[in-house]
Amino acid sequence: MPDATPDWFDAHLDLAFLAETGRDMHTDPDECRGRYQPAAVTLPSLAEGGVRRVLATVFTEAVEDPSAPDAETGAFAYPLGNRDAAYVCGMRQLKLYHAWQDAGLVSLPNREPARAPEAEPPLRAGVLVENADPITDPDELDLWVEGGVVAIGLAWVTRGHYASGNGVPSEGVDTGLTDAGRALVARMDELGVVHDASHLNDRSLADLFEATDARVIASHSNCRALMRGENQRHLTDDAIREIIRRDGVVGLNLCSTFLDPEAGQTGRASVDDCVRHIEHICDLAGDRLHVGMGSDMDGGFSAARLPERIDRPADLNRIAEALRSKGWTDGEIAGFREGNWRRVFDF
Repeated sequence: MPDATPDWFDAHLDLAFLAETGRDMHTDPDECRGRYQPAAVTLPSLAEGGVRRVLATVFTEAVEDPSAPDAETGAFAYPLGNRDAAYVCGMRQLKLYHAWQDAGLVSLPNREPARAPEAEPPLRAGVLVENADPITDPDELDLWVEGGVVAIGLAWVTRGHYASGNGVPSEGVDTGLTDAGRALVARMDELGVVHDASHLNDRSLADLFEATDARVIASHSNCRALMRGENQRHLTDDAIREIIRRDGVVGLNLCSTFLDPEAGQTGRASVDDCVRHIEHICDLAGDRLHVGMGSDMDGGFSAARLPERIDRPADLNRIAEALRSKGWTDGEIAGFREGNWRRVFDF
């Protein structure tokens, strides 16, 4: 397989969340323990795979009924509507990234580490707040930006303080951006924080497009046109076109369920399925400048649900080689690997 250079930029990795679920992020995936086994992602496996830049998430989950037998109880979960509890969950993960920076393991934008690292950290990480509920007020956003936040998705699956996630039907009243959501969008634009469309329901995404003229990305979303049904987790062609018009980038999600409608809950998609979604985005764009990697590896699923022959970050090169076989030039492949995202993020 060809040399791994240029490096990879992965726009969606739940690194702090994985640590919260018991994973030792400092060892090989075969030895890391915790949820979502077999594992793909640890700090050493990212370095091994040439992943040098990432959007590292603050992932928090609202729980509608904390007393339910199957309710999530991890340190990342909070009762729906409890904004103070959401803040604690989110800030806990941001502080973990700060600790990693202070230990010389990562480099965060906008924040000076407690001490200068002895060597250049192997991983540059901008923080993506995947669900904005931990930001208790738009005026609080400065604190998060100073802590390394470069992008925000306004909601996850449920109806949140700022918007509705992809689990909320778009029909009816009160399913789009809230007044607080519009205020947060305006504050994000003032501070240069990038908007992430992934996980918004259709109504909230339409409201976002109306509320701002700024760039919008989709950190980890695939093409609805290539999947069955109207699952709002996948982007419509119109949404992709609008992201492209704003010079945004769509990050390919490697969850097999989001690549191949036949994969179900146990099967694995193929590298060819990855290429289908990538090239569909390129066909809509008329170029190869608006797609990149947003793998979401181990983001609530194990390596057994990644595409066949992709078991850890080093295997991302198989996708690059598949693009080469489709006639992509070295420069276009370098754009997919990192260049397209680096046009958006300068850390």
